[in-house]
Amino acid sequence: MLEEVERWLDARSWSAGDRPLQRLLAAKHATGQSVSVVLPALDEEATVGDIVAVIRRELMERAPLVDEIVVVDSGSSDRTSQVASAAGARVVHRDTILPRIPAVPGKGEVLWRSLLVTGGDIVCFVDADLREFSPDFVSGTVGPLLTDPDVHLVKAMYDRPLTVSGGHAAGTTALGEGGRVTELMARPLLNLHWPQLAGFVQPLGGEYAARRSLLERLPFPVGYGVELGMLVDALHLVGLDALAQVDVGVRVHRHQDGRALGRMAAAIYRTAQLRLARGHLVRPALTQFERGADGFEPRTYTVDTEERPPMTEIAEYAARKVA
Repeated sequence: MLEEVERWLDARSWSAGDRPLQRLLAAKHATGQSVSVVLPALDEEATVGDIVAVIRRELMERAPLVDEIVVVDSGSSDRTSQVASAAGARVVHRDTILPRIPAVPGKGEVLWRSLLVTGGDIVCFVDADLREFSPDFVSGTVGPLLTDPDVHLVKAMYDRPLTVSGGHAAGTTALGEGGRVTELMARPLLNLHWPQLAGFVQPLGGEYAARRSLLERLPFPVGYGVELGMLVDALHLVGLDALAQVDVGVRVHRHQDGRALGRMAAAIYRTAQLRLARGHLVRPALTQFERGADGFEPRTYTVDTEERPPMTEIAEYAARKVA
């Protein structure tokens, strides 16, 4: 299986710079595909406007790559909707989409409903809490879908620095330490149960693009398990070679506290549980990533799965007790 992951990494891992914008525009014109960008948002007035403004300026006005930007507000109590609208997005409130089915809280719920209010052949999802936003998050993930008809879903990969907010180390930035739920929950789950997906650097990242023809056939976990569920289901639906990832640099965003991360982890674990009912083999190995001179490089480690029996089952121990 490791050989398959390494082959996939060579064939389906790219950098945003591999596909210049002019090449993407030519491919878009030749294929006639349209592109929608969706931002799920809840109380993100501090960041959503800048993200929308960058996409509109760089990928709609200067280069006509994106056809629409839609912010789906899932019940913000701040000025998220007003800020997003002023920046140039079309804002739709979650509860107005498919009202016959009452909405439930959760990111996946918003992404699912967004398919009803967007029209793009390609749909690109972007989290609304990003800072120092680069248009590469959109053009990088959309690019392979425009140029390669065999690719159906593209995840962004990036460094995720963690900025410490309290204590003696407040303000310190730890490079590569931002994906805590990824490393502690999602990556072990994928490596052990869906080892073909072990090559994804950021399996839980909220920045990715996919063909509508795929998204409309996928179930959407309503909460934080949506990204893991989507990867697993897409693997079974279209196969590993239809999935890809693109390096877009660095992702800077707001980090959640430990309790929130625990809830995310639980949702992700439950999403995996439901899919494990289908039955998959376990691989006792874990692939992680480090950035090297040529980009992200995989490092695979054996996972300790062997267990010792209870000591009462050991003859020598039983003999010692008798003595």
